[in-house]
Amino acid sequence: MTAQTPDLTIALCSVLLFIVMSSLIKAAAPHVPPGQAVFFRSLFAIPVIFTWLALRGDLSTGLKVQSRLSHFWRGFVGTGAMGLGFAGLGFLPLPEVTAIGYAAPLLVVIFAAMFLGEPVGVFRLTTVGLGLAGVLVILAPRLTFLTGETVQTTEAVGAILVLMGAVCAALAQIYVRKLVQTEQTSAIVFYFSLTSTGLSLLTLPFGWVVPDEREIALLVAAGLLGGTGQIFLTSAYRFAGASVVAPFDYASILFALLIGYFVFSEVPTSQMLMGSTIVIAAGVLIILRESRLGLKRSKARSGMTPQG
Repeated sequence: MTAQTPDLTIALCSVLLFIVMSSLIKAAAPHVPPGQAVFFRSLFAIPVIFTWLALRGDLSTGLKVQSRLSHFWRGFVGTGAMGLGFAGLGFLPLPEVTAIGYAAPLLVVIFAAMFLGEPVGVFRLTTVGLGLAGVLVILAPRLTFLTGETVQTTEAVGAILVLMGAVCAALAQIYVRKLVQTEQTSAIVFYFSLTSTGLSLLTLPFGWVVPDEREIALLVAAGLLGGTGQIFLTSAYRFAGASVVAPFDYASILFALLIGYFVFSEVPTSQMLMGSTIVIAAGVLIILRESRLGLKRSKARSGMTPQG
């Protein structure tokens, strides 16, 4: 057992918690609108995160911010990503929503080049293109109106919503990359939950409902699990490199397949599985490439000659 094993276990736990959270939101989706689900998810994550900060002794320093406006915009696009994803859960199977969401890290590569000026080589562009092709494979059955065939309108809407959510999630990551240069991670995590709670209230005039006891339990549990998952993920990235932790996110498709099948009776199609495999392969290739380049840069800075 390596020294990083506990941290990787935490990363895997965070992935499982987020998938279970999504399944709880999906279970409530037939009656509870996505904006209201965002409210519960965000509100009940706050006490979990607040307690975590208190136990770490970060309340006095960890919540100080340099730019409130930057936190707001990060919260704005992050809330959009959450709301669109939750809306998609009401229309599409859990594994499919999970797989389409894998477009986000691929889009981060493109957005980082556009907005942060990060260099993008031929290898990364090719790999991103491969990954996005995999996303199209997943989306194709839901968007067959493009070829003149009949399609279930709700499925098409769901696919578009989840894809838009992935775009917002990628933009949120760009904001996070900027924020980490001046802000503490604890502040980023806390103020995102606070901002998304406030923004979700703007959807109140658009048809919130009075949830029953079962739905309240589902929504509160989703918030608690979401907050705990965020803490686990943050802790994993704190003690292990991003290139080590990031691939574990793709384990979410396995959890989504199991929960989708046994809880929601969702049977994945061969096309969805094929597209997911392509997207995951592209994502892992990018991660491995970045890890290798990071190692070479580290060796160069230390005066060592990179091998290979």
